[in-house]
Amino acid sequence: MADTIIRRKTPSVFIGNVAVGSKYPIVIQSMTNTPTTNVTQTVRQCRDLVRAGAEIVRITINNEKAAQSAVRIIRTLKKEGCCAPIIGDFHYNGHLLLTNFPKLAALLDKYRINPGNIGNKNTALKNFATVIKLAIKNDKPIRIGVNSGSLDPFLLQKLGQANSRRKQPKSFNEIVIEAMVQSALQSAQYARKLGLNKNKIILSVKMSDLQDTIRAYQQLASQCDYALHLGLTEAGSQLQGIVASTAALAILLEKGIGDTIRVSLTPQPGFPRSYEVYVCKEILQALNLRFYTPKIISCPGCGRTKSNDYQILTKEVQDYVQKNIPHWKKHYPGVEKLTIAVMGCIVNGPGESRSADIGISLPGHSENPEAVVFAAGQKLMALKGPNIKNQFFKILRNYIQQKYS
Repeated sequence: MADTIIRRKTPSVFIGNVAVGSKYPIVIQSMTNTPTTNVTQTVRQCRDLVRAGAEIVRITINNEKAAQSAVRIIRTLKKEGCCAPIIGDFHYNGHLLLTNFPKLAALLDKYRINPGNIGNKNTALKNFATVIKLAIKNDKPIRIGVNSGSLDPFLLQKLGQANSRRKQPKSFNEIVIEAMVQSALQSAQYARKLGLNKNKIILSVKMSDLQDTIRAYQQLASQCDYALHLGLTEAGSQLQGIVASTAALAILLEKGIGDTIRVSLTPQPGFPRSYEVYVCKEILQALNLRFYTPKIISCPGCGRTKSNDYQILTKEVQDYVQKNIPHWKKHYPGVEKLTIAVMGCIVNGPGESRSADIGISLPGHSENPEAVVFAAGQKLMALKGPNIKNQFFKILRNYIQQKYS
């Protein structure tokens, strides 16, 4: 259950109207991939992401035209009643854009900067300080996001040289992880020195390799108590990206590490950007960290299951739940924690159905032609005939009304 995962204690960071930190539920965020200069497209995608369940949305701000457009995007969203925090994603020139566009600096809910590309060896600290001072002036939080693909080359070189002098040198991957953690911590320390409070700082150390990402976050978590944003960067497309991201995030979340999450998927034709938000929701619900919709336990099928009756019923139950969940959540608080079982034969059907809040066990080959319904661990009734689906839906509605009213 959720209370078995003990989250590491972190300060509370307020990003617009969203609170992040160990006192609060883990927050889902996403990022637009529309050109920020296309205000209409970006506003639409922000709305879609929020509607899907993203609680924070990040947009690219890479030049002056994007900065001007970002102001219009934020104002349009607020005018339409979409109040999810909007984060500015800056690389290379964030210090210039935030300085030259004070309205943008004031309207954004958070700044995301990368210490690996904010300047060269001679300008990085000055440029970083400019952003931090603007964050302090505008009372904004900062995410210091370190990426393995844009790691500070000078820090990496320094650690590599020190490593070469060791009797037992570390591997290159170990040095990269060490450099990422140091980059995040040193940047946070400098931001604190400049006057930015701890509760205005979120750190991330994103990598594309699953095991390296886990090690980097574990090392970072053991050396600080800043709020952490989790993600596997460049995870890949669809199945590969979903599996890799799920594995990495689940392992870290199970260890109590992480305060915000994102699943980064390469867009595929026919799949909306919001798909990555749905994956995040499934991860959190699978770990019992957050609940969004009733869980449906369904049979994978085998040689015992009869035709495709259980497959059809499972899909019909899923569709029925998705259609009704907005109404149910409004009128029956807690219904999102409901567990429904749809099983296909006598082997595991009765047991799984009893374990669920409510379940139905369809008959398999050579079994008694009746579908047994269980509720609250007890056999409720047996359904027969061609109208089992509607009979079960009626029982489900009555059960929800009685349990959650």
